[in-house]
Amino acid sequence: MMTHSPSLPARVRRFAPLLLLPLLSSCGLVVLDPAGDVAQQQGDLIIVSTLLMLVIILPVMALTVFFAWRYRAQNKEATYKPDWDHSTQLELVIWAAPLLIIICLGAITWVATHLLDPYRPLARTAPGQAVAAEVQPLEVQVVALDWKWLFIYPEQGIATVNEFAAPVDRPLRFRISSSSVMNSFYIPALAGQIYAMPGMETKLHGVFNETGDYVGFSANYSGAGFSNMRFAAKSLSPAAFDQWVARTKASKDQGELNRLAYLQLEKPSEKEPVRRYASVEPQLFDAIVNMCVEPGKMCMHDMMSIDAAGGAGIAGIGNVRALTYDKDGARGTTSGTTDLARWSARYVAALCSAPVPSGARPDGAPVNLAPLKGEGLEKPGASPASAPRQTASLSSSSRPMS
Repeated sequence: MMTHSPSLPARVRRFAPLLLLPLLSSCGLVVLDPAGDVAQQQGDLIIVSTLLMLVIILPVMALTVFFAWRYRAQNKEATYKPDWDHSTQLELVIWAAPLLIIICLGAITWVATHLLDPYRPLARTAPGQAVAAEVQPLEVQVVALDWKWLFIYPEQGIATVNEFAAPVDRPLRFRISSSSVMNSFYIPALAGQIYAMPGMETKLHGVFNETGDYVGFSANYSGAGFSNMRFAAKSLSPAAFDQWVARTKASKDQGELNRLAYLQLEKPSEKEPVRRYASVEPQLFDAIVNMCVEPGKMCMHDMMSIDAAGGAGIAGIGNVRALTYDKDGARGTTSGTTDLARWSARYVAALCSAPVPSGARPDGAPVNLAPLKGEGLEKPGASPASAPRQTASLSSSSRPMS
């Protein structure tokens, strides 16, 4: 039975992807050739580490091929020692060389870890260009939303969505957080990635040394719209950056980014276009970090202050639960309300100096504070008849001893 070899076109199609490999040489490797000094130092660290590891990898790969060829079965001239099991010289080479490489990598990593700490303010903007004492970094507040990026410029009083711009050669200080799940803020041309987490604030410092248009994205999977969670990163000259700020302030499409506008913005959406806000409500980013953008919700730093002071006690359990700082907890309990002043008013009764007026509550219902204060509560498993005696016993036992 005759068999036919594959036709020439079929073979060509099979190996066609290999023919495209030379074209990859024209692709830009932004990680190893970035536009920022911090990213450049990180790229140099990758190259140095790779070369140090190749000092071991290349000889091992070459010796593997050499030994396989040298001691092949057909080579009768190779020395055959079936009882050989130790060589001091070989052991010295095998262990000493990797140990030296590890020492070098450890020293480089130790130094680079401190110099390239994302929380560390920049000491230079380029090799040999130290940051002057009077130079203030540009602060940019970053919020990872589902699935878009919000940038707030407190110095300029503006905000943008899916568009980041910065002047060249000016240090940048990022304050980064998230509205829901964890993301990763990453501009390869500027600096390394840093996580954005809800209820927390992370920091990153960087600088652009070249003007141009770059791309930033999330490097941590965060749901359905993750693949389109990208934004434009522009490095502009100081004059062009001032013009960009002026255009944003003159934009009337979005108006002010206040709390109500933010609560609408943070709703999950995909493939969002660039938005520009001409003004931003002060302290909005701090409210986002503390998960209390909606009026009436307790901020995390307030909750932590209460806990640090010993807590609100049993009298505040129920009301503190109503003020939970969970992202969507008790949001908009007054349905159909658009006025921020009328949104659900809630109180921590245990911390209030005066009783809560019933008219201040959205439902107007009076509040019975007796259960919250622990009045008349039964001990678990006790009968109703013995409740007063147990309450009195608890009260007497709680008195300080003389």
